[in-house]
Amino acid sequence: MRYELYYWPGIQGRGEFVRLALEDAGAPYRDVCRRSNRAPESPQAFAPPFLKAGKLVIPQTANILLYLGPRLGLAPGNEAQRLRLHGLQLTIADWLSEVHDTHHPIAASFYYEEQKAEARRRAGVFLAERLPKFMAYFERAVDERFSYVHLSLFQMIEGLQYAFPNAMRKMKFPKLRKLHERVARRPRLAAYLSSKRRIPFNQHGIFRRYPELDERS
Repeated sequence: MRYELYYWPGIQGRGEFVRLALEDAGAPYRDVCRRSNRAPESPQAFAPPFLKAGKLVIPQTANILLYLGPRLGLAPGNEAQRLRLHGLQLTIADWLSEVHDTHHPIAASFYYEEQKAEARRRAGVFLAERLPKFMAYFERAVDERFSYVHLSLFQMIEGLQYAFPNAMRKMKFPKLRKLHERVARRPRLAAYLSSKRRIPFNQHGIFRRYPELDERS
């Protein structure tokens, strides 16, 4: 199977969680919109990312990973365990949405500069209340058996360290720190992270570095 990933060119965003799984597994895939520099569109998906696998069109990051997990060796064959992983990935999706809302709390259609006061207030609550709660949950919930959820947690920590370095330096979650380090050392993933295929974090993606949102930390 050669997969086709459709996501916005130029940002990591939600598509990066799928890329990490494909890259770690060494699966053949084509990042379609990065090559064409065109917006991804499909009548079968409300929004990107979506994955084409043969005749299947699979939308939504968590849904794509639910499909890919057992096929790439990143999820167990047992249904109950697969559903548990899916629940964790859906919780990561909620977490990611809250990260986005720290810089766009009113609407994605407004520029950050049009909602800076609200963003500072939202980011303050996120860093003081929500970030520790999510990290404490995953510190308890994640197990040792490697899966796509480990890759997604790696991406969350990477992105949060870019967006909120001051806050992240104060987070004391040793299990997640070790997970992040272990994932970064995986041979295929390490090669991907140091390659040009890995889009750098930037001010157009979900994780954005606005120092004034991190200063209360």
